[in-house]
Amino acid sequence: MEIDAAASGAVLKRERVRDAVLELIEDRRPGDAIPSERTLCAELGVSRPTLRAAIDELVVAGLLVREHGRGMFVAAEKITQELLSDRRAFSLPQAAGAWTSRLLEVRTLPAGARVGRKLRMSPAAQIHYAARLRLVDGSPMAIEYLHVPADLVSDLTSEELEQGDLYEHLGERHDVRVSEAVQSIEPTVVTRAEADLLDVPELSPALLFERLTTDTRGRPVEYVHSLYRGDRYRIVSRLTLGPRDQAPPPGEGHHPGIPPGDFATKDPVTLSTRGVVQGGM
Repeated sequence: MEIDAAASGAVLKRERVRDAVLELIEDRRPGDAIPSERTLCAELGVSRPTLRAAIDELVVAGLLVREHGRGMFVAAEKITQELLSDRRAFSLPQAAGAWTSRLLEVRTLPAGARVGRKLRMSPAAQIHYAARLRLVDGSPMAIEYLHVPADLVSDLTSEELEQGDLYEHLGERHDVRVSEAVQSIEPTVVTRAEADLLDVPELSPALLFERLTTDTRGRPVEYVHSLYRGDRYRIVSRLTLGPRDQAPPPGEGHHPGIPPGDFATKDPVTLSTRGVVQGGM
């Protein structure tokens, strides 16, 4: 599969606009207005279609509300339910298929206000930013946007982002050992540019993942948000209702959504994310 340069550029530009609007949302309370599209286009230096694509995504995600004749407002806070169990083990099953990556962009840049808050670092501190297309058996499955503190991983390479398991690279090459991941999952739809990269129709259903990973010392080592195809990916939650006579053998392979590794949490539900490959493309 050849990556369309125009589609890739449109996705990355829309992603930067989306992050800028998210900062505006996070600095406001539910019901507060955000600037008009004309004002935002001028401030961000983007076209109306690019801004509107980002705004549309945030409206679909339930973060913004459009009111005809009045403007755009921060949506009401979402109801969050946390699932807990008495088990103290966090395990993940195998994901189907062979997972590979194709890089769309790699840069080292300041974290900025929003990502800095996620990673608990100064907005001026440097991070490694990477956008990559994730494929299963050669078919596109997801678009991932990774943010890794540069002071923890000074020389993250393109090879590490494209080949092998990133968490294994962090442990073996950079002495950064992951311990815990906190992740949220929401439904959304894909834009035209995202649809071109994922080889699906525009406005197809998708799953939006947001994950913060910490190491054994409790330091944030990675903030990721990802867009997974809704027609090829599903979530399975496994709830432990009683004691297990014997622990299952550890598996190998990539676990999309939540990457591989041992995630020891205090009181988690045993939760799995499983990639589902249905038929050929």
